[in-house]
Amino acid sequence: MRITVFGAAGNAGSRVVNEALARGHEVTAVVRTPSRYPALHPDAKHRTGDAQNPAHVADLSTGQDVVVNATRPAPGHERDHPAITRSLLSGLAATPGDVRLIVIGGAGSLTVPGTAGRLAIDDPRYVPAAWRHIAEASNAQYEALRTADTRVPWTYISPSALFEPGTRTGKYRLGKDELLVAADGNSSISMEDLAAALLDEAETPTHHRTRFTIGY
Repeated sequence: MRITVFGAAGNAGSRVVNEALARGHEVTAVVRTPSRYPALHPDAKHRTGDAQNPAHVADLSTGQDVVVNATRPAPGHERDHPAITRSLLSGLAATPGDVRLIVIGGAGSLTVPGTAGRLAIDDPRYVPAAWRHIAEASNAQYEALRTADTRVPWTYISPSALFEPGTRTGKYRLGKDELLVAADGNSSISMEDLAAALLDEAETPTHHRTRFTIGY
């Protein structure tokens, strides 16, 4: 497959690039400035572009099979999250064919098991106050995607509450709208295993115009 990754130099994006290349896919790694090129995998195609510019999105997505949004707004720019989603949809709608969009989102919009539908964003066990601003932005990102009137085929991936660099085990659980919590009460997934799950979904599409979550 031909895969474009926006936010390819970030923690999550770089792991998606690594996983895709390891599986033999052709990867276009997109960053906003050429100064980030040294952080990119040498086997990927290095391109510059802004996911918030639909013309850039269209140019970098034409001829591709899948586009991955792994961007994360800088502190103070959290409102860019839903705007980037709308830009990606607009740009992809202008490309020939049915280029698929896979978005790495957040856990805040998931419900917490055993709480009668309480959202993770409102449960400090899973979303501490210090994380609330980015959780709110991710919830708005998901809402922008969920309510979009678009022909673009999309999938939204919500990680577990704790989403950090770690180890690729290749073992994970999938869910839909409820936070996945282990027997010890923890909710976590490594960025490496999320990348593996994302590529599994890209290679064998299962979640069409919907969201799924991943955890241990």
